[in-house]
Amino acid sequence: MELLLAVILGAAFGFVLHRIGASNPHNIINMLRLTDLHLMKAILFGISIASALLFIGLAVGVIEPSHLDVKTTYWGVLAGGIMMGIAWPLTGYCPSTAVAALGDGRKDAAVFVLGGLVGAYLYMIAYAHLEGTFLLKKLLGGNVTLALTPDPSCPALINGIPGVIPALVVAVILGLIAWKLPGKRV
Repeated sequence: MELLLAVILGAAFGFVLHRIGASNPHNIINMLRLTDLHLMKAILFGISIASALLFIGLAVGVIEPSHLDVKTTYWGVLAGGIMMGIAWPLTGYCPSTAVAALGDGRKDAAVFVLGGLVGAYLYMIAYAHLEGTFLLKKLLGGNVTLALTPDPSCPALINGIPGVIPALVVAVILGLIAWKLPGKRV
């Protein structure tokens, strides 16, 4: 059942990416150039609504916290984020938008996805050699969150505040920013 739900949610996510224009690399590049903000508006609204629903669901017990996992932060994640931050404006794709663009039949998306798979394979091969380096040393204590979560093994940067409060504050701020952004070309 979980696999079926994942396929349904993944297909819905890909459909939404396509409908808002995120599978077109030119729209992403124009968003990053701040010349067409309709995509940024949609992304910020999506993050705002999803964050609010997730944390409200956790707070009222509709969503089981054991289904969520705070990933350990490593220096290598920071390095990978920098590489992705460079690749995104150069290619107009991030992993999810590239897969959605494959559905459009874009050959450049196929090259991007193939490059990601080759990179993941090379990382898998090199992992044993990287294990002792600084790249896999924990950053900020590893599994850390902004505020308290139901997981006692995960320390919070701000003690005494349940995670739902900062999550809802961030959700509201992102929603307000999205609401104020112009939907058309700047």
